[in-house]
Amino acid sequence: MSQTITIDRFLTKAEDWVPVKPDENYKQITARLWGKGLTLRGEVPGSAIAAARQYCAKAGQFLISRIDARHGAFGIVPEDLDGALVSNDFPCFNIDASTVLPHFFEWYSRTPEFIDLCRRASEGSTNRVRMKEAKFLKMTVPLPSLDEQRRIVEKLDRVAALVDERRNAIEAAERETQALLLKAFQRAIDGAPLRPMAEVAPLVRRPVEIDLDAAYPELGVRSFGRGTFHKPELPGVEVGNKKLFRICAGDLVFNIVFAWEGAVAVAQPEDDGRVGSHRFLTCVPAPETATVEFLRFYFSTPEGLQKLGEASPGGAGRNRTLGLKKLESLQVPVPPIGRQHWFDRLQTKAHEARTIRANTAQDVEALIPAMLHEIFDGGAKAA
Repeated sequence: MSQTITIDRFLTKAEDWVPVKPDENYKQITARLWGKGLTLRGEVPGSAIAAARQYCAKAGQFLISRIDARHGAFGIVPEDLDGALVSNDFPCFNIDASTVLPHFFEWYSRTPEFIDLCRRASEGSTNRVRMKEAKFLKMTVPLPSLDEQRRIVEKLDRVAALVDERRNAIEAAERETQALLLKAFQRAIDGAPLRPMAEVAPLVRRPVEIDLDAAYPELGVRSFGRGTFHKPELPGVEVGNKKLFRICAGDLVFNIVFAWEGAVAVAQPEDDGRVGSHRFLTCVPAPETATVEFLRFYFSTPEGLQKLGEASPGGAGRNRTLGLKKLESLQVPVPPIGRQHWFDRLQTKAHEARTIRANTAQDVEALIPAMLHEIFDGGAKAA
């Protein structure tokens, strides 16, 4: 059975202040949200740090973000972040290993129950919410015996290793699928003529007449070929001078701001009738000439991305914009339509396999949270 103890029984505030030297480089830490641990934020010279002194985090300490503790921003400092500097908004605590095993506490800190505890220990107005250390340290948590802690850690570590193995297998299968598709695509376009997009998939614009009393659901396109997403409705009164264009299912949609990093997608049936601003260009392939999925895949290949990059001059980010005329003049490979249909059938099979893998991946990723709930929440109720 577990006993209930206050956190200050095994966590002690560390006060390892060090002076910041302008000519030395220091690692900095980022605390990821929702119990996902700590990672390297980067390395900076001391001259870039405003404070004269900061905390020096030590491997094995528990570090917590005062600002985002209620969102699960904390973790055990790993060996590779030993000696990293953090501000006083990131207090560090030594763990009494004679009371709680650090790795056991690391697992427990990933539970919704512990995150909720941090939320209850946080106070302040909307923009100034901070975790109160005194309140946090007086919170109570269930704590089994050291032997039981070891058994729990061994069980969770064993399952985590299996989850990692399965996750790696899924990622490897995805890489293999993509490599096979790319090889098949190269075979499909072998010897194919190049033709401009203006002929293969002309630009189609469907201006929307704005009704101030209506609302317009917008469509977005993710970078790196990750498809479309739905934005909130835009009230007609907020459109102002912004021009909107209707998007239809089957359109090849380009986000001209991020086309250079693969923001190209096919509008799906559920996207039909949504709108986009002038930053979204829609092209419709001539049915006897090209298929939309074939063209989408081309613009995800290294060659297609290079062409989009060359047609998007300027600096980084929003300064790189795909020009309308440049898009129309882009040369794309156009093999016989039958060969394109053959490749699209391969894409459909690959998509089905990806869907199965994605569902499997969700089940795999849900395993650890389910076990944490069973062990810690269920165990606490049983006690």
